[in-house]
Amino acid sequence: MKKIEGGVTAAKGFLAASAAAGIKYQGRTDMAMIYSEKPCAAAGTFTTNVVKAAPVKWDQEIVYHHPAAQAVVCNSGIANACTGEEGFSYCRATAASASEALGIPADSVLVASTGVIGMQLPVEKLEKGVGMMAKELDDSLEAGNLAAKAIMTTDTVEKEAAVQVEIGGKTVTVGGMCKGSGMIHPNMCTMLGFVTTDVCISKELLQEALSQDVKDTYNMVSVDGDTSTNDTVLLLANGMAENPEITEKNEDYETFCKALNYVNTSLAKKIAGDGEGATALFEVKIIGAESKEQAVTLSKSVVSSSLTKAAIYGHDANWGRILCAMGYSGAQFDPEKVDLYFESRAGKIKIIENGVSTGYSEEEAARILSEDEVTAIADVKMGDYAATAWGCDLTYDYVKINADYRS
Repeated sequence: MKKIEGGVTAAKGFLAASAAAGIKYQGRTDMAMIYSEKPCAAAGTFTTNVVKAAPVKWDQEIVYHHPAAQAVVCNSGIANACTGEEGFSYCRATAASASEALGIPADSVLVASTGVIGMQLPVEKLEKGVGMMAKELDDSLEAGNLAAKAIMTTDTVEKEAAVQVEIGGKTVTVGGMCKGSGMIHPNMCTMLGFVTTDVCISKELLQEALSQDVKDTYNMVSVDGDTSTNDTVLLLANGMAENPEITEKNEDYETFCKALNYVNTSLAKKIAGDGEGATALFEVKIIGAESKEQAVTLSKSVVSSSLTKAAIYGHDANWGRILCAMGYSGAQFDPEKVDLYFESRAGKIKIIENGVSTGYSEEEAARILSEDEVTAIADVKMGDYAATAWGCDLTYDYVKINADYRS
């Protein structure tokens, strides 16, 4: 596996563009388009929130009931959620505009929105933005990077990743971009993810690969415990690598899954590290679990704990908060057998052994916790399973950002 530069335009046949349409923001781009030279097999995973934004409903229809997709249009600033039939009609209008501009069927156009809930989109600006982008489509890495910047809301940095593997004697590329900083607690964050690949694979296996991988990547991220109305991950495969089509779970399928996991894991960690107001990526590893389910439950409980997140911000090795969060997770374990470590670039320290303090140095622990990437490792000594969750520290700035988000 080879890590490469780029995002959604890294794979063969994918182009991107961005535009400043003035949807809500002024003085910056706020629309992005992804286009494939050939129709794609499409897969998707979506929010489990009962309140689903109009673009989620539109995309579910296309992903689940149409044979192919060829373009994605995304806007930032306004989420098009809780907007009724009028909001859904704007999805239809966006797809129709893209259909006309690109010469593709309207039911092969996926749409996505992120931003403030409850506001109606200015559809004229949306349609104008589509026309602008259709003329600017480009397969350069720069075009992909500009698209990644255009979909940001409270994000502080664009988020991209790409990798190459060999399948059937052909070089296959998987690349992606995402946005997400607040309202992040996916169950499939506000998170949007777009992954493109030139692999040749059946639509059924593409969906299975994504559905399985989301469990260990995006679904293991939590910034603030809020599952958005708009959470969407789309995966497009255009087959232009010309590898023998993957139609069964063989070695080629496993190789593709590993590449997909690398991209999704990279993007998920970028979301966690860019949590609103965050100063540190907080990683929680549970090892020695009796089942994967137990490990997932414990790790997500710790990474979602507001008190633990606040302690990470304060560089305070307050291990009682971690053990407490494990205790109320619903998973059964023996707290008197737990070992806990903190680790970062500054070193590794054992905090508790068999449920009690090791008499560690608070100064050394604070030094380790002062890095911008911090890991807590809890060994429950019950088996051979493990899971990793990602989050961030909880800072004063999180409250400031969300106290006036609509203004």
